[in-house]
Amino acid sequence: MATELTTWSPLRELDNFRRSFDEMFDRFTKDWFSGDWMRVRGPAIESWIEDGTLVVRADLPGVDPKDVEVTVTGDTLTLRGKREHMEEKSGRDYFHREVSYGSFERSISLPKGVKAEEIKATYKNGVLDLRMPLPKELSARKVPVTVETDAKQA
Repeated sequence: MATELTTWSPLRELDNFRRSFDEMFDRFTKDWFSGDWMRVRGPAIESWIEDGTLVVRADLPGVDPKDVEVTVTGDTLTLRGKREHMEEKSGRDYFHREVSYGSFERSISLPKGVKAEEIKATYKNGVLDLRMPLPKELSARKVPVTVETDAKQA
């Protein structure tokens, strides 16, 4: 009976470790990245101040604007909505599943003094754009910075 000797390769061992780690990571993160991220986390939002107006944008790809609700309670802006399945077929074996369906909700804090009745909302190409005037006392102003130098120099 002949016995084959295999040379040990640290690179092969490292590759096996990486593969095992990837499989373990995939099992633990499957739900987070399986297309349910929008339900878990909510839509991606960005906000900035432009000419005394607070602009808030939310990415809502594939969401029907009729299924979006915007509410303001106190100083909290809340977006609620849902993305319906285009076609429902059970028993599919997906290769990739990154599209999120179902209900979502996302809340952000607004500066004090923003009036809900003055918020304007538009929806275009899957992006919800909210614009609200800021109270005058919240408008950005530049603050001069005074640079001090050390009088003692060696």
